[in-house]
Amino acid sequence: MSFTNSQIFNDALPKLEDVKLKSISKRYLKIIILNKLAMCAAFSGVLIAGKLFIEREAFQDNFWFIFSIVMTFCFVNFVIAILAFKKRKYAVRDHDVIYASGLIVNSITTVPISRIQHIEESRSWLARQFNLATLNLYTAGESGSDLSIKGLPHEEAKQINDYISVRINGNQ
Repeated sequence: MSFTNSQIFNDALPKLEDVKLKSISKRYLKIIILNKLAMCAAFSGVLIAGKLFIEREAFQDNFWFIFSIVMTFCFVNFVIAILAFKKRKYAVRDHDVIYASGLIVNSITTVPISRIQHIEESRSWLARQFNLATLNLYTAGESGSDLSIKGLPHEEAKQINDYISVRINGNQ
């Protein structure tokens, strides 16, 4: 028996750009916005409490400077989150699941269905209010999920969960 290892040329490889990725639910943007607003409200509340209870002159003199920095950070974080939302897309194919995300650092994760050990569907309280779910795909050898797709409509998440469960259990 002889070993062969033929070279594959780049033009023969399938192109990821040819995959039609589907955007996650626009309702998930509301959850992102609510989370960002809660974070900014918490930061603002801490600063205002500091203004009321910290009597140190250095803090009182620089309060508005610190407050403007925190508000600028919140605004930039908010804008980046909204722009990054548009980059969250996924695809489920016969042999793999693809998830793309990121605005500043764009990442595309592909998990072969044959490597998935189990799949988990989770829903936070807020996600239940918007009828959304998160799918976590686990492969061997990792302590956490290898792929987490947040913001899927609940029914669609159940369908994907059922499809992948059937595939990984060998009932193709």
